[in-house]
Amino acid sequence: MPEADADAELDAVAAELYALPPSEFTARRNARAGMAAGAVAKRIKALRKPTISAWTVNLLARDGQLADAIELSAALREAQDDLDGAELARLGKQRRQLVAALAKQAVGLAEDAGGTLSAAAREDVEKTINAAVMDAAAAAAVLTGRLVTPLEAGDIEPDTIADAVGGSVPGVVTPPPRDDLAERRARKAAEKAAREAERLANEAERELARVDARRAKAQERIDHVRERIDDLRRDLAALEKDEQAAAEKLDAVEREHSDAAAKARDAAKESERARRALDDE
Repeated sequence: MPEADADAELDAVAAELYALPPSEFTARRNARAGMAAGAVAKRIKALRKPTISAWTVNLLARDGQLADAIELSAALREAQDDLDGAELARLGKQRRQLVAALAKQAVGLAEDAGGTLSAAAREDVEKTINAAVMDAAAAAAVLTGRLVTPLEAGDIEPDTIADAVGGSVPGVVTPPPRDDLAERRARKAAEKAAREAERLANEAERELARVDARRAKAQERIDHVRERIDDLRRDLAALEKDEQAAAEKLDAVEREHSDAAAKARDAAKESERARRALDDE
């Protein structure tokens, strides 16, 4: 079989497998390898099970929700090349909003398909989508729908792409053109996602301000309590000193009392002897 045909067969099988929940991947892969022949069977058997985050991004790619991110990627790179600071800032904000919205959409697709993502996996989904926006090679890899592992911007090397994609490694591709209706719908969806992302960001800022206020009040209270504790410790130290001085004074008075009592007894005895002597005369 020509190499191009073998790659095409492998990629078709891989695209089918990487759309499956990871829990179903291994059994289906082995079954599909058994249906193939020769070198293709061996290459199918060598396909690796995707991480939950990579599978989630594959669902998003298959659902056709990455075209806006790829277009924004090209615009962002153009702004960087032209050193257009204002445009770069605007596109940077739009990119963050769109990436967050797409990541949320991807997680929703995964959950609808029975997947459960940890916080770390959700973060990997967002990092992978961001990498696709920032780098054309990452975008090409993501658009295959055959990711095995997540990607991260700044770490996009040929070896990284080869290791992250199941099947043949794609070249940099340009997304297919869309008709006007699809363009308007996509733009409307992107604008809605951006508004929602901005609303969530504003809500998070307000909540942060409320928490900061409560934190400041709690800190003020604990500072007051600590000052009061310090005052009480100083008062206690002074009272303990007074108590020690009073105890020492009491000891001295006790000794004086003992001496006075002894003298009183001696005087009483002497008085008694004097009275008896007077009576005897």
